[in-house]
Amino acid sequence: MIKRIGLFLCVNFVVLLTIGFLLRVFGVDRWLTAEGIDYTQLLIFSAIFGFTGSLISLMMSKSIAKMSTGAKTITNPQTQEEAWLLQIVGELSETAGVKMPEVAIYPGSANAFATGAFRDEALVAVSTGLLQSMTRAQIRAVLAHEMSHVKNGDMVTMTLVQGILNTFVFFFARVAAIFLNSNKNENEERRPAGIGYYFTVQIFEVIFGILASLIACAFSRHREYRADAGAAELLGSPQDMIEALKALGSADIRPLPSEMKAFGIVDLPSFMELFSTHPPLSARIKALSGGITPSDPPEKKPTPSSGGLFGSVSSKKSPWD
Repeated sequence: MIKRIGLFLCVNFVVLLTIGFLLRVFGVDRWLTAEGIDYTQLLIFSAIFGFTGSLISLMMSKSIAKMSTGAKTITNPQTQEEAWLLQIVGELSETAGVKMPEVAIYPGSANAFATGAFRDEALVAVSTGLLQSMTRAQIRAVLAHEMSHVKNGDMVTMTLVQGILNTFVFFFARVAAIFLNSNKNENEERRPAGIGYYFTVQIFEVIFGILASLIACAFSRHREYRADAGAAELLGSPQDMIEALKALGSADIRPLPSEMKAFGIVDLPSFMELFSTHPPLSARIKALSGGITPSDPPEKKPTPSSGGLFGSVSSKKSPWD
């Protein structure tokens, strides 16, 4: 936990230094000062605002996941299937070198997710649809994929990425609005911001938010490749992970709740790939197969999606490495 707090503080510091450096390079700091704006204060406020929402979401992630999906944690297994799930997750967590996470089952189509604020206090959940449509070897591969996310600390990393992006969006939306809404009187004294300024801020937050979403989605796709490779490493072979992805390609996939979309093992493709939180299943299979696979899963036609948003090393390289 101390390491995570240290990482959070370091990231905040680096973000502030980076934005400050960019302001100086382009002369924006002098212009803001001339406009009567304390850009240092605005920058610090942007960082606090940008990271606070992401951190709150992270700290509440397990509770939000359980409420939004209806996931029930397995405490005392009532069936052989539940006992088997606990056994497999226990074995995988030991192999991954992390503490045994909570294991849950939720009603829904074939999917699974991992979440949690800390690597040793995670939640791994699988759907009833996945349990009904996959073999045990394929389910084990899916669980290995989720345990790879836990091992890599992807939930925390994604939160930090989103916090950085929020900071940039919040800060530069206001800088752009100030630029377009010069608010000085004839004596060069700055007047209180009017409704035009606040309206412009909202417009720029939407524009910059879309650009930030592209970056967040790109990172999300990258971590899916890494989690697939991490699963192959935990299992000792990529074959079961490949078979699991093929099974997902032919399954009836329905999207997770919007706040959970990026954390599922699969999601419906967005109408534009740049806004997809997950790579195409065929691309993931090819990455695991070393670039070529003789039989890719059938891909569903892209449908509009509200996606967009918020490691371990492997012998196989992902397309991003």
